[in-house]
Amino acid sequence: MGTNVFGQSVDGRISSTQQLREIAKMPSRYVDSKVIDHIDQLTERFIAASPLAILGTRREDGGVDQTPRGDPPGFVKVLDPKTLALPDRPGNNRMDAIENILRDDAVGLLFMIPGHGDTIRVSGRAAIVQDDGLAEKLAVNGRPAGFITLIRVERVLSHCPKAFIRSRAWMPDEWPDTSNVPRLAEIIKAHGQLSDTLPELEDMIHQSSTERLY
Repeated sequence: MGTNVFGQSVDGRISSTQQLREIAKMPSRYVDSKVIDHIDQLTERFIAASPLAILGTRREDGGVDQTPRGDPPGFVKVLDPKTLALPDRPGNNRMDAIENILRDDAVGLLFMIPGHGDTIRVSGRAAIVQDDGLAEKLAVNGRPAGFITLIRVERVLSHCPKAFIRSRAWMPDEWPDTSNVPRLAEIIKAHGQLSDTLPELEDMIHQSSTERLY
C-alpha cells in the first residue's frame, strides 16, 4: 500500500537514518574523514580560482534561500584559516541573504570553477560588516565592495565531480536548447503581476546588468 507524501503517492518514505542506512552503504574511508574545520592551503588555492559561489542562508520562517555570488576568480578572500570575506555588489536591493543573516547567522557556500568538476563546500557563522580597508581590498574595477559578509568557518569538505559529469554543465556542445526557456522579464512580469510591458522590463534588466555591476 502506498504512502502519501506532499500529495504524491509513493511506495514508502525514508524517515530515519536507520532506514536510510538499510538501503545506502556507509561512506568509504576516502570520504568519511574528509571534513576539516578550517581553510587549509589546498582549499585556499581552490577558492582563489573560483569566480562563482552559491550562498545558502535561512529565512525567518525556517525556509532556506540560495543566491549566486560571482566576480573575478578569488573574489572571496581568505583572511585567515578560520575567516572568509564575501563582498556584496549592487543588486535589486531585496537584501534577502543579508537580512537572513541578521536574523540567523548560519550560512553555507558552494564554490565552483567553470570547466572544473570538483567543488568545495564551506559552512559556518556569518556577520555583516562595513570596513573601508577591507572594502578596498575587495574592490573590482576601482569600485569598493559595499556590505561585507564575514564568515567564521566551521566545516569544509570537497565534493566529487559526478553532478557536473551527469549534467554536462561544463560541456558547451552538450548544453540544452534554451530557445523556449522563459526570460527573467517574463517571469517577474507574471509573478509580480506587473503592468509594465516586456520590452520595458527587458530594457530595465539590460541596463541594470550592464551599468550596475559594480
